[in-house]
Amino acid sequence: MVPLKKNSLGVGTMRQFNNILVTGGCGFIGSNFIRFIFEDSEFSGRIINADKLTYAGNPENIEDLENKFNHRYFFFREDICNKKTIGDIIKKMKIDAVCHFAAESHVDRSIAEPDAFIKTNINGTFNLLELARKHRDQIKLFHHVSTDEVYGSLGETGLFTETTPYCPSSPYSASKAASDHLVQAYAATYGLPVTISNCSNNYGPYQFPEKLIPLIILNALGGKCLPVYGDGKNIRDWLYVTDHCCAVWEIMKAGRTGETYNIGGRCEKKNIDVVNTICSILNDIDPDDKNNPHEKLIEFVKDRPGHDLRYAIDFSKLENELGWTPEETFETGLEKTIRWYVDNTRWVERVKSGEYLKWVEMHYGK
Repeated sequence: MVPLKKNSLGVGTMRQFNNILVTGGCGFIGSNFIRFIFEDSEFSGRIINADKLTYAGNPENIEDLENKFNHRYFFFREDICNKKTIGDIIKKMKIDAVCHFAAESHVDRSIAEPDAFIKTNINGTFNLLELARKHRDQIKLFHHVSTDEVYGSLGETGLFTETTPYCPSSPYSASKAASDHLVQAYAATYGLPVTISNCSNNYGPYQFPEKLIPLIILNALGGKCLPVYGDGKNIRDWLYVTDHCCAVWEIMKAGRTGETYNIGGRCEKKNIDVVNTICSILNDIDPDDKNNPHEKLIEFVKDRPGHDLRYAIDFSKLENELGWTPEETFETGLEKTIRWYVDNTRWVERVKSGEYLKWVEMHYGK
């Protein structure tokens, strides 16, 4: 874990939490975050995971934690839009911090079916804020996890900062922009103790296969087409998921109340370069693979509507105040990610086949 250079809350002051509610803790980033803070030897509290278990919420991502952290990890299958049940959890479990990951997050899905994005990302966040306000006497912090996509598209130069005007381009990014504004409004209007983080594109273990990096990895391993939108020159700033989790945890512990922090990887890559790098690593991992060279599987497809040209994050505020910088380079993080998917074929098969959804129904009902 990256040590703090200085403490923005004041010398010798750090937030201490006993019972953290993590929403969406069965998803990609949420499950990695729960694992990360359990590895922090200074954290001795409890984590309460509330997840609706939609298609991207897979309880198998954290199925080992209940036994490993007995009496410290609790899971509730709940929808953040259900104000009563989430309120009961906050009261019963004596929640003193909320880390809000739960969200519909795939741009393509938001274009095809925006309703769920409005319901979960806006209405769900509103419910959580209302509950935090109601239990203001026990909530020390409400941390909201957001995205750099709220800022819209950059030109060939420049970086997103915390003061960049919002200009969302998709129903997904618009719903996240709305939720960001709600969080900021509750801080200004009601004095709710909040922090917000806007991060660049994450990658790493447990990411749902519809996202670019796992999609390309798994298609390449299966000898399938590697689809690249447009001319492949759209640029994203990439961040290994564990580095993101570390940043969020540092913000929760020592970030200034009411502030927004950008989290990035200083790792701008064209989509086509990301795909070529994955192909190159796979070529080296198994030189005898019949699909080598994997680059021959690349196929350019029709661009997505409203596809932002470039994202790039300036995270100097986070770096200067809390001493955080990413530990993984794109190459080291990508190799770890590829090897995780290669070594976890059972997880991949169950996700791609939908078998994990049957497991959810068997244990929790439809």
